[in-house]
Amino acid sequence: MKLKQSKMLVVLLMVVLMIAGCSNSGDTGSSKGFVGISMPTQSAERWISDGSNMVKILEELGYSTDLQYAEDVVEDQVSQIENMITKGVDVLVIAAVDGSALTDVLAKANEEGIRVIAYDRLLMNSEYVDYYATFDNYSVGVLQANFIIDSLDLENTDETFNIELFGGSPDDNNSLFFWDGAIDTLKPYFEDGTLVVASGQTEFNQAATLRWDGATAQTRMDNILNAHYSTGKTVDVVLSPYDPISLGVIESLKAIGYGTDELPLPLVTGQDATEAGVKSIIAGEQSQTVFKDTRKLAEKAAEMVQSLLEGTEVEINDTETYDNGAKIVPSYLLVPQSVDISNFREILIDSGYFTAADLGLE
Repeated sequence: MKLKQSKMLVVLLMVVLMIAGCSNSGDTGSSKGFVGISMPTQSAERWISDGSNMVKILEELGYSTDLQYAEDVVEDQVSQIENMITKGVDVLVIAAVDGSALTDVLAKANEEGIRVIAYDRLLMNSEYVDYYATFDNYSVGVLQANFIIDSLDLENTDETFNIELFGGSPDDNNSLFFWDGAIDTLKPYFEDGTLVVASGQTEFNQAATLRWDGATAQTRMDNILNAHYSTGKTVDVVLSPYDPISLGVIESLKAIGYGTDELPLPLVTGQDATEAGVKSIIAGEQSQTVFKDTRKLAEKAAEMVQSLLEGTEVEINDTETYDNGAKIVPSYLLVPQSVDISNFREILIDSGYFTAADLGLE
């Protein structure tokens, strides 16, 4: 009897070990595939939404997922992606901390037959990027510039306006698209003297803001104000590519007296329609933001994953724009929207992206 019980225990133990082995593989029993999702940071609310939306959609489609955040540390992102490769993911969806720093790990993914989708930030200098899901990034800058043109009626004015320029992070390829879209659109007004950059900092490498950091932008604005606006000259416009940068700039301006009836805040653009940015617009401080509906971006990335895993054609709408230095990456570009005090309810609340309570309106 004891021998029989011992044999039964051995069999049961083997079954348990087999089940455990399967559950640790990532691609579990009912899963149709295993997807690694690598996001840059949880310090910005949009990346949290991107990651959670993608997980929700993919798991509803029957795929298992591994979502990791690198907290803006390149080495951590590389390590996390290597771990996903070891776990046996079928597809990687990557929003890079630094789009140029992942060439080696992408080569490793290719060796294992893993397909790669760049998410919102282009992966540079690698032929092992299959697709790119993003927004029309050049048009983001165009929307910001057109808001400035329309708000100040630059086509019809005889006035001169002082503008200061802020760029995105130099390690994010999108930053140059935002910058070029805005600068190309504003170029006639720089050339005819309607817009003047009093600081003289007109090149992207002078205006760039590493890691899109608001505190870095605030410090730079402090320096500009001290060096170029200490003799009664005022800032009329700030081209900002991102809401946290905009809010840092606004804090700098308010610290020296802007934001009063005697010295109003300048026109300040932005991007991403962050909760804090939209609240600032409602409060009459930030002027505009560009809304990129990350729910739709997550859906598009999930559709790309599904097509790759099911062997169907991946839908794209751009085969010319995004040269990563090794190839032109087939892309799907979504359409961004300009948001200001006149339309934020319609675009952000009515669509369900925010509730009125989220924005302090209830």
